[in-house]
Amino acid sequence: MKAIVFHRYGPPDVLALQDVPVPRPVAGEIRIRVHASTVNRTDTATLRAHPFFARAMTGLLRPKMQTLGMDFAGVVDELGDGVLEFQPGDRVFGLSPDRFGAHAEYLCLPANGAIARIPEGTDFDAAVVCEGAWYANSTTGLLEAGDTCLIYGASGAIGTAAVQLARQRGAVVTAVVGSRHLELAATLGADRIVNYEAEDFTSIGETFDLVFDAVGKTSWRACRPLLKTSGIYAATDLGPYWSNILLSTWSGLSGSGRVRIPFPDDAPGFVRHLAGLMADRKFSGVFDRSYPLDDIVAAFRYVETGQKTGIVVINIP
Repeated sequence: MKAIVFHRYGPPDVLALQDVPVPRPVAGEIRIRVHASTVNRTDTATLRAHPFFARAMTGLLRPKMQTLGMDFAGVVDELGDGVLEFQPGDRVFGLSPDRFGAHAEYLCLPANGAIARIPEGTDFDAAVVCEGAWYANSTTGLLEAGDTCLIYGASGAIGTAAVQLARQRGAVVTAVVGSRHLELAATLGADRIVNYEAEDFTSIGETFDLVFDAVGKTSWRACRPLLKTSGIYAATDLGPYWSNILLSTWSGLSGSGRVRIPFPDDAPGFVRHLAGLMADRKFSGVFDRSYPLDDIVAAFRYVETGQKTGIVVINIP
């Protein structure tokens, strides 16, 4: 089968399209013929082993996983022994957060993993929506009905998902975006939209239960005036001089919980929940552009610009 492989950390140029053996599912696994995947911030960070301490999980000197890709959508084509949850021909989507591997024609995963059937009427390239939503959910899950939240960077894969998931929880959402994404934020259901190119979002005269930096471009210090007395600041990046991780550690030790870096969990439960939202037309992905598998280097380069809107899809013919 064709797969994108890399044998050392580095820029997108270290990626190569190669022929590798087709995997076979062991007991309890299913094999998926992958039709679509994505390139996202998790992929680009893993490719470059950023931050450096991530090598403790991905491989100290060289990558343990030689094919990236967390998001997938495709068709079940073979079952391992004992699998009852799926049948060959089932259209499925989900996440591979532990072994990645979706930048390939075939992928084997545990049948009880982060996999669900694709809702009727949804194409493969519209079903690769899980990675950003999974990270967003780890923060928006803190919200209760009636809470107020501000989402900075509400136009990326995490941010667009966060707006929708926060609204599903009954929160009042303020979205901070640039000029070209004002209409998008309105379409997603934001209650208030702030154009950061036209005004200082930290001086809008309102405080929030949650301020979520979905793109890693703000800081606790800048956003602190936006928080209510018990408000929470959450960010998807380490922050200037690793300040976010230091503050979140202290916040946890002190018991305040006011600064957090989201660490998502329960991927299987979340994917099934997301499938239900999609089936009810309460959640949909926002897509920027797509690339064929053999042009994945260009996709990585584009994602690394930090300018994508929503999700970048990889189509696997």
